[in-house]
Amino acid sequence: MENTDPCRHFLKDVKRIIIKVGTAVVTRQDGRLAVGKLGALCEQIKELNSLGYEIILVSSGAVGLGRQRLRYRKLINSSFADLQKPQVELDGKACAAVGQNSLMALYDVLFSQLDVTSAQLLVTDNDFRDKDFRMQLSETMKSLLALKVIPIFNENDAVSTRKAPYEDSSGIFWDNDSLSALLALELKADLLILLSDVEGLYSGPPSDPRSKLIHTYIKEKHQSEITFGDKSRVGRGGMTAKVKASIHAAEAGIPVIITSGYAAENIIKVLQGQRIGTLFHKDAHKWAPVKEVDAREMAVAARDCSRRLQALSSEERKQILLKIADALEAHQNEIRIENEADVADAKEAGYEKSLVARLVLKNEKLASLANNIRIIANMEDPIGRVLKRTELAEGLILEKTSSSLGVLLIVFESRPDALVQIASLAIRSGNGLLLKGGKEAKRSNAILHKVITEAIPDIVGSKLIGLVTSRAEIPELLKLDDVIDLVIPRGSNKLVSQIKSSTKIPVLGHADGICHVYVDKSADLEMARRIVLDAKIDYPAGCNAMETLLVHKDLVEKGWLNSIIIDLRTEGVTLYGGPKASPLLNIPMARMLHHEYNSLACTVEIVDDVYAAIDHINLYGSAHTDSVVAEDHEVANVFLRQVDSAAVFHNASTRFSDGARFGLGAEVGISTSRIHARGPVGVDGLLTTRWILKGSGQIVDGDKAVNYTHRDLSI
Repeated sequence: MENTDPCRHFLKDVKRIIIKVGTAVVTRQDGRLAVGKLGALCEQIKELNSLGYEIILVSSGAVGLGRQRLRYRKLINSSFADLQKPQVELDGKACAAVGQNSLMALYDVLFSQLDVTSAQLLVTDNDFRDKDFRMQLSETMKSLLALKVIPIFNENDAVSTRKAPYEDSSGIFWDNDSLSALLALELKADLLILLSDVEGLYSGPPSDPRSKLIHTYIKEKHQSEITFGDKSRVGRGGMTAKVKASIHAAEAGIPVIITSGYAAENIIKVLQGQRIGTLFHKDAHKWAPVKEVDAREMAVAARDCSRRLQALSSEERKQILLKIADALEAHQNEIRIENEADVADAKEAGYEKSLVARLVLKNEKLASLANNIRIIANMEDPIGRVLKRTELAEGLILEKTSSSLGVLLIVFESRPDALVQIASLAIRSGNGLLLKGGKEAKRSNAILHKVITEAIPDIVGSKLIGLVTSRAEIPELLKLDDVIDLVIPRGSNKLVSQIKSSTKIPVLGHADGICHVYVDKSADLEMARRIVLDAKIDYPAGCNAMETLLVHKDLVEKGWLNSIIIDLRTEGVTLYGGPKASPLLNIPMARMLHHEYNSLACTVEIVDDVYAAIDHINLYGSAHTDSVVAEDHEVANVFLRQVDSAAVFHNASTRFSDGARFGLGAEVGISTSRIHARGPVGVDGLLTTRWILKGSGQIVDGDKAVNYTHRDLSI
């Protein structure tokens, strides 16, 4: 998911970059070199080098690597008697000397494989006290970088006169973090990147789910809030040292980013402006919004409000919905003005017609939305319904009851009407809600959110429904599996796939809407014509529109296939063929048979019988909605039993696959998953269950005190 940060406009002027690699990044838990991570790092540096960036590397890891090698050498040279004696800690300077040799040898091999030359530069604190040394250092760097050589710096611990554990901040530098900051100033770098074993600076311990990644460090805001955890597991620094070095460099005018050295291509992502890691910049205080949107706060507030909503009576929740329906109609003109501005911007930006079509909110649609809200309001209360009653033992009654899920995160594209539908279903089912709409519907979503939340009484709270306005907040929200209970993405295959791969929270939805209509040889051909045309042209942008027409081979000879082709073309439908239909009908071959057009286009294919149609659908479909047109009931029953889709129809248009048309009032989406809800998801799909046990003092006592009956009771 692209996630760029407008604060990083300075990146366009970046040429010289210093990258500091921590010990925890270059080594594994056992102290050995992490060759895979180092290789990936070198590949990124090679790519940046070829793009014209000047890269200077500061690499830790020598002491830890040397210690591991010397311990191994000492072990294999020790007698059994030696091993019984107390082990003396190895000399750190010896470790540094041995490890530095191994570290540079590996860098040399990795860079050589990439046709890049590297150079080693070992420095000590005292070197920088010499003005001539500093001047010569700049000249050497100028020569190396002009030759596209990668200079690799490290503190020369083997001969350094500084004393461990380097806890004070006296001297010129005291670890490789402060060395990298010093070099950034001395060599006039444009950017300093500190690679760590975590994603950046957090408001608390990174392992604490309540901690939030700080994207931009603002000294005035964060210096008093942050509690640092332990030092690095292997190096001297840790996050405290990185923050000190970052503040020092940033105040001198050099931007710094702390980010993970574990994630693939993080350096390249930083230079693309993606919002990863923590940025330190002298102007950071100017970029801070008056109040930053806090993903966790928003989710927690929605949960608190949802619990207050659940505590209301069914009639009180009903009245909230009726008030929202009235508000939509009362503010119709304001909504239309904002929506028309979105539509105009979308057209000017050159968005596809199908997207623009989904964006439009006409008066009729607003009236329909208000009417659907009233239908939902008048439904039987879904919360607390007894679904099953069982007598476990005499006087011990167990009830399975319906219950709200908690907090839902809905990410949707294009369709502002989805905001209204989802909000009304969430309120009826007692759930809190976080909504993120597409930027193309920004104004429409904002006014709809305002109208709806203003109609929610204070006893519940307007924070029941949160509107996420920045795409940058989505990655943070997707981490909140302790607060958010379900994610429902409504949009493209790409959107759904990205969300599924980015979260531990259960995801409900469908990636594609590849719907089929199969016309059997037994079909009423006039009925088939009406169904096919409706399924394709009623609303081509809908996920329940027909994308593939399958026709029994006998209908080719009868002329019906040619007839329906003419009808579809007359309606402006562009046709593509499968392997059989394309040469026969002289139409272009479909690029792929698993394809959703979302427009006035569809694929046509000829099949031998209902079994061939079923095989085609199960192979190339998306398990959304598929329909058979047939008068032969045996054919219809085979189709209905064997097509493995969420919705399967007989003699009906696929366009009926819709929450409102199913009588659900509205839908939060259509699910093709096999766990929880499937097909159009209404109120029931936003509920889970709870067990309520009512007794009269029973105890288990090893099951000796209970005589189980397990008798079903009427509800």
